[in-house]
Amino acid sequence: VQLQAFGGGLVQTGGSLRLSCATSGLTFDDYSFAWFRQAPGKEREFVAAISRSGGSTSYADSVKGRFTISRDNAKNTVYLQMNSLKPEDTAVYYCAARYGSYYYTSVSDFSSWGQGTLVTVSS
Repeated sequence: VQLQAFGGGLVQTGGSLRLSCATSGLTFDDYSFAWFRQAPGKEREFVAAISRSGGSTSYADSVKGRFTISRDNAKNTVYLQMNSLKPEDTAVYYCAARYGSYYYTSVSDFSSWGQGTLVTVSS
């Protein structure tokens, strides 16, 4: 299983970014996915998750209403649309995959991780 996250960058407070997670080496339709983030000096934390079907999603309270996770089964890609970005959203963002139908929200639930993409939000 290979995951490659990209789309990070530098953006001003209130701006938007869309992260993408390209996947290979798996049957995409059999997996649920999640995004996590890790700020300097902090532990990796859950951001958003999506079920295998895409019908169920979950968000951290800190991003609810601002971020949207989605998946495109035709492109084997997972997205994270981030709007109304804040300086506290600054972190390296990772995508993760897990075989199964439902969504998962804990770091320990995932064994397959992408390399991360840096998002920096300036104030």
